[in-house]
Amino acid sequence: MPQVLRRISDIILSPFYALKRRFPLLSYILNRLLTMLVMLFLLGFAVFGLMSLAPGDIVDQIMIQQMFNENQGKAGINLQSMSGDQLAARRAELGLDQPFYVQYFKWLNRVIVHGDLGVSLISRAPVSFLISSRIINSLVLNLISLVFITVFSFALGIYFSTKAGTRGDIAVTFIALVLHAFPGLLLLILLQLFASVSGLFPVTAYPPFPFSAAPGKFVFSYAHHIFLPLLSAFLGGIGGSLRMIRATMLDQLGQPYITSLRSRGIAEWRIFFAHAFRNTLNPYITGSANLLAGLFSGSLILEIIFAYPGIGRLMYEAVIQQDINLVLANIMFISFLVLIGMALADIALALVDPRIRYGKE
Repeated sequence: MPQVLRRISDIILSPFYALKRRFPLLSYILNRLLTMLVMLFLLGFAVFGLMSLAPGDIVDQIMIQQMFNENQGKAGINLQSMSGDQLAARRAELGLDQPFYVQYFKWLNRVIVHGDLGVSLISRAPVSFLISSRIINSLVLNLISLVFITVFSFALGIYFSTKAGTRGDIAVTFIALVLHAFPGLLLLILLQLFASVSGLFPVTAYPPFPFSAAPGKFVFSYAHHIFLPLLSAFLGGIGGSLRMIRATMLDQLGQPYITSLRSRGIAEWRIFFAHAFRNTLNPYITGSANLLAGLFSGSLILEIIFAYPGIGRLMYEAVIQQDINLVLANIMFISFLVLIGMALADIALALVDPRIRYGKE
């Protein structure tokens, strides 16, 4: 019996093995994308389950809001005047009377088949509109931070790896260690206090007028408003990246092949950039995916403290209001971006180091 099962599995998996032998890189990419889809599915299932366990009832909040609007803010609004049948009918209308896994599969079918993320249970606005209006702001903030962190980490890490043991190297290493260990929340609060006391920067991170009103003025105002949030994201990420690149460069410069290259009279700059630098790309590409994930997760607190209209703040407001559709869409979208970043990092790593796609160390 085991031999029969093994033979059947070999027959089923033989096309995949043939694809891996003939196109190892393509097989590696497909494997990463398939893994990403499975993780997204499991994540959505877990989020629906956790939201169903959250205290409170979103139907009560919707009814209170509806009664508040109908009575124009009169005092004494409560749910006592609502009958159980009315509340049950409202839950059935929203599909909240069904088990969480049934709700999840219905939501998944609607997203895959129709591309519809649903509507917010509180504001009744389309979820896709709410996300699209915020995601650009978060992407701009996080991608600019990632670019600055990458450029300065490589520049400083490579430079001070050549000055190992000097006073400048010791000072920069100490500062990088302090930045890496410094609490991000405390850094944000200190920068917020600095903006409030000095008056040099606004305490909010977004201009008070839209881009369409005055495009040229908006760009300068946006740069002024976003400076401190961008500085906090930069300082929070450069410490670990700089230390990693410096340590990797020092490790490579101590390898026997570097000594061999120097003995052959090859120029020092070629040894640094054509050999040692190339071997620092592997750990940084792996770490860049985690860095991007950390920036997105950290931007949640940043957007709340600096009142930045990003997707992190939108998700926070949705969780507070128990808006299931908006929470799930937000989490799935952010997770999709993070997993895409990790998949791209894995693919870039396979392009840089062919041993990875062939399963060799």
